[in-house]
Amino acid sequence: MKFIKRLLIITLIAVAIIVYFNYPKLNLISGFASKNMASSVFIADRNPDAIRDNDNDIPLVTLAEVKIDENSAIGSVYGLMKRKSIYREGLGCVLINDEFDSTKPYLKPNRRFFNSELAFPYGNSMPKDTIFENVNYPKLIAAVANSFSDPEIKKTRTVLVYHKNRIIAEKYVDGFDEKTSILGWSATKSIIATLYGILEYQGKIALNSPAPIAAWQTDDRKNITLNHLLRMQSGLAWEEDYTKISDVTKMLFLATDMTKAQAEKEAIAKPTEVWNYSSGTSNLLTGILRQQFKTEQEFLDFPYSALIDKIGMHSMVLEADMAGNYVGSSYAWANTRDWAKFGILYLNKGNWNGEQLFDEKWIQYITKPTAHSKGTYGGHFWLNAEGKYPDVPRDMFSANGFQGQRVFIIPSKDLVIVRTGLSEEPEFDMNTFLREILSAVD
Repeated sequence: MKFIKRLLIITLIAVAIIVYFNYPKLNLISGFASKNMASSVFIADRNPDAIRDNDNDIPLVTLAEVKIDENSAIGSVYGLMKRKSIYREGLGCVLINDEFDSTKPYLKPNRRFFNSELAFPYGNSMPKDTIFENVNYPKLIAAVANSFSDPEIKKTRTVLVYHKNRIIAEKYVDGFDEKTSILGWSATKSIIATLYGILEYQGKIALNSPAPIAAWQTDDRKNITLNHLLRMQSGLAWEEDYTKISDVTKMLFLATDMTKAQAEKEAIAKPTEVWNYSSGTSNLLTGILRQQFKTEQEFLDFPYSALIDKIGMHSMVLEADMAGNYVGSSYAWANTRDWAKFGILYLNKGNWNGEQLFDEKWIQYITKPTAHSKGTYGGHFWLNAEGKYPDVPRDMFSANGFQGQRVFIIPSKDLVIVRTGLSEEPEFDMNTFLREILSAVD
């Protein structure tokens, strides 16, 4: 009997220790589950059961239970640490805290949708089939099909290949089609960067100007420029670790105003001395973007009027935090064809059906390798400058997101390739995927 009592006490102590050290994580677990469920249901119009069994089928997140009502989702872990996400028209879904007043009126972006008889990408109609002599179509079809093989491992959802003003291949997994919105995760960073390229082209900002952060002006941080931020080489402290309570997880799942997380960090190096990937930096850039406008409404409208609706990415939704800032690090949703349009804008060197949105030199800027990134990063775009993908042209650059969301631009091959899914390296071999498609396009 004494042995049983001692064993029980030891067990209770062990459980208490586990709970003590892991309880704070429940906030993040239920928060992720709630937010991902809400956005996938209310933006992508997907089935909650499919989201639970696939999108939220992530270690620890599987512990969370999420309940859906008319415009919100509440996540919890065995009834503990409940987190609520609500849907706001025009602003997507937001994970809220107890202080947030969901009854308060809010501004939303003005959208300008158009229906054009022009063929994709400048309109919504599909052109007549065109056969290119330089494309081996059976080989291309096989390459795309291979990216959907082993679905439990590769977890590909959509693939689109664009060449010479035509979609030459397009495939969707069951439950997804050309209208299904996909979360780009960090591909959103490239959207935010493009807005800076547009402002620069309009003569409204200079990339080498100091970042306008008042708190930085009394210390060495005053030397940090917009260029340093766009290249992730500010020298500011930041921990980008999604497996634990870190700077990035606290920002995404706890912060009211996500633009402040990076701004409040100390400098651990001088600008350009280190390269440190930081979602906080992207949200800081979103906050600086907001400062360029006199009113909140102008800020909310700008990404759509200057870029998103301008090129017909009408399915795209930029989600905002509780303070009304777009979450430029992570939360842009769009269907696969609209993600392709973003790549096509870059393939066309910033020209959209005759209108120049940003200077051609902007592409030289964002594809110039950033020091200490080993040739993999430019200005909020990923690069292949030093052959990370050995079988792919060095001029390829891309917008990359968590779980293998990719918009690849390969100018030398006149190609844009979009791949979305729930896995990336090593489960999904991007080099092989691209090599097989490239081998079909001479």
